[in-house]
Amino acid sequence: MKSVRRPLVAVSAALVLVVLQAVLDPTGLLALVGWSGALPSTAGVWSYAPYAVFLPVLLGMTWWTALRAGERYWTLVAGIVLAVLLAQAAACLVMTGNPAVSAWAAGYVTAKAVPAALIVAAVARWFGGPTRRVVHRCGPPWIPAALFAAAAPLLAGVWWTSAAYAPGVPVARPDRGPLSVIVAVLLIALATALILNPLRRRVPGVLGGWLAALVAGGLVGVVQAIVAFAVDGGLDGDLWPGMAAYVAIADGLSFGACLGWVVGVGALVVERIPAAGRVRVAQAAAAAIVAIAVAVAVVVPSGTSASASAAGAGEAPAGFLRASGRVITDGRGDQVLLRGVNVNQLVDFYQPTKGVATTRPLTEADFAGIAAQGFNVVRLNLSWSTLEPQRGTLSGSYLSTIKQAVGWAGEHGLYIVLDMHQDGWWKGATTSGTDCRPGTDPMWGYDGAPAWATTTDGAPRCQFTGRDISPAGDRAFQNFYFDTSGVQSALVATWGKLAAEFRDDPTVAGYDLLNEPGFGETAPVTTSYLLGRFYDRAIGAIRAAGSQQLVVVEPSILWSGLGFDSGPTPGFTTDRNIVFSPHLYAESITMDRSLGLPPIVGIDRQFTLAQRVADEYGAPLWSGEYGYWGDTADVDARLARYAQAEDAARLGGAYWVWKQACGDPQNGTGPTGNGLMVQDCATGGDAPPRDDLLGVLGRAYPRSAPGTVTMLTAKGADLLLTGQATQLSCGLEVWVPGAAEPHVHSTGLTKVQAVAAPGGWLVRGCAAGRYTLNTNS
Repeated sequence: MKSVRRPLVAVSAALVLVVLQAVLDPTGLLALVGWSGALPSTAGVWSYAPYAVFLPVLLGMTWWTALRAGERYWTLVAGIVLAVLLAQAAACLVMTGNPAVSAWAAGYVTAKAVPAALIVAAVARWFGGPTRRVVHRCGPPWIPAALFAAAAPLLAGVWWTSAAYAPGVPVARPDRGPLSVIVAVLLIALATALILNPLRRRVPGVLGGWLAALVAGGLVGVVQAIVAFAVDGGLDGDLWPGMAAYVAIADGLSFGACLGWVVGVGALVVERIPAAGRVRVAQAAAAAIVAIAVAVAVVVPSGTSASASAAGAGEAPAGFLRASGRVITDGRGDQVLLRGVNVNQLVDFYQPTKGVATTRPLTEADFAGIAAQGFNVVRLNLSWSTLEPQRGTLSGSYLSTIKQAVGWAGEHGLYIVLDMHQDGWWKGATTSGTDCRPGTDPMWGYDGAPAWATTTDGAPRCQFTGRDISPAGDRAFQNFYFDTSGVQSALVATWGKLAAEFRDDPTVAGYDLLNEPGFGETAPVTTSYLLGRFYDRAIGAIRAAGSQQLVVVEPSILWSGLGFDSGPTPGFTTDRNIVFSPHLYAESITMDRSLGLPPIVGIDRQFTLAQRVADEYGAPLWSGEYGYWGDTADVDARLARYAQAEDAARLGGAYWVWKQACGDPQNGTGPTGNGLMVQDCATGGDAPPRDDLLGVLGRAYPRSAPGTVTMLTAKGADLLLTGQATQLSCGLEVWVPGAAEPHVHSTGLTKVQAVAAPGGWLVRGCAAGRYTLNTNS
């Protein structure tokens, strides 16, 4: 009988580590089982899952793996990693009831699991008593390896999706095609077969096979990372290859952890089959793996694409924009590029300095000025706190203000995207007398939800590195995602009411459902699964109100902070009239820059990654925010790079920000406000505008173009545009800045004319087939 000394030491070490992390981590996000200072919520089991589910599973699995795999340090490390991942999967399953999402979510704690395993295994080996290493007999590895690999395309769930998986990286996702699936399945089978017997000789029973599957999944992730390095740009001045490798390895580990029991059970069964029968079983398993891989890769994608295309929203009325595959169109066969600015002058901000206004007045002159720069869209930031100050009733005065702004935009030829804006969830600041835990600091409030929709369960309003990591804000988002007290349902209903007000107005291009959603306390359950569920509900309310405008969906704040994110699970909605809108802040407000590190994702690469995820959704890509790079010289240089990459990708976006008042909490303190139209903080009046930035932002571009734009380069008034129209269209409209009439050269275009407009010129024409347009001053 084995001694219980080593398991007892391992469990004790794990428990001590959990307690130390909970005490030392002021946010509750970095610990295995964190505590942010919030009281358990009575609204659902999700707040108890880390303690009632994660901790028991962690300690129970730690005991088992220390008992069975504790004779060697590296097998015990693998066992503790398995314990952490399974504990996370179990807790997420209790929270969501969704096995696929829960299994995938296990990979998100890899960065916690590996250090914890190294520490606990070391303590167990040092203080766990003498070892007795025995080599065990085991059967042939190919049959259990084949069973495990064959399960991959059937049970992939949400593994191997997101920006990390470039075209060419082998993944067992049916929608990636037969070759990808077959190569990935063979990789999984080979890795498992190579590792299974060496591990089971050291760790007997089901656990040995399970650990082999875990390690094999990680090795497949390493292979995927190597392939990604080769096909995805390699080292290009950023750390992306390392981040992509981490995602692939984490996905592989979680896949092995959650499905590796197939290998363990399969290995035991094979050992009980007479040797003469193993050949026939192996042949059957090999035939099964090939048949499953081919069938899933060929049959499943064709079925899913048909259902997806049939499940779109109703056809948008004439004059309304709509999503058409990768592009936004006007419904007449013309691609539309939406380029403009954010306007935050209707936001209900926290006021850090008494007597200093947080916003500048919004007038018709703002819309006239925006149009004169050549922009054609305004992302109008709204505050839920002002729109619905009392639950269930929209403010009539605020609605009138919004309608007035939409009317002004229409009069000046601008589209509007109505954005439900939030920063830090709500405008509450740290309460006087709050004792912030070491590592966190008192903070200002910002903007967003009304007080009645804010449930923090007593968590402190203190910030860690910045406003988006606050225990109170994280708990408020957590309660939103789990619809505590119907808070999420209230915002869903509000979107339905707001959409009903504008359903007949084509000036409103679309609805941006929630600005930079926070991650709550349990990403990716929150940032992927539950965020997608909220989006689907809100889209349903908008469509039920009779509104067919575009719906803009964002990934979580992690995209703005890291340069990438998983986003809502693909298939989160069947509506086809959606636009994917990450905020492309690479090399700007991202975490790497704040820490003085090389960029995680560079300016150029971010467009590729964002487009990759948009393609998974079958949606156009549009950046709702970008900019904010820092000092003048830095902004100018980086904006020039951004503009070149944006044109190369043939995309639109909205710069942050048109005007930012001196009293805006995001402005901080300084002699001037931020934005393109600058405020002098000493006088409260206007300072000189940022003409250096406006010169880049207001460069020539096609507002609309027949068919599809195939190439675009521009600098100032100089533009080169090529396109392809499948039918005759006279929808070409190209903005060209400057007072001088542009020189226009074209092929494949008719009825070309340049018409003077405020601030520049509009070049119009008709096309059918291929065409080119060149303008210069």
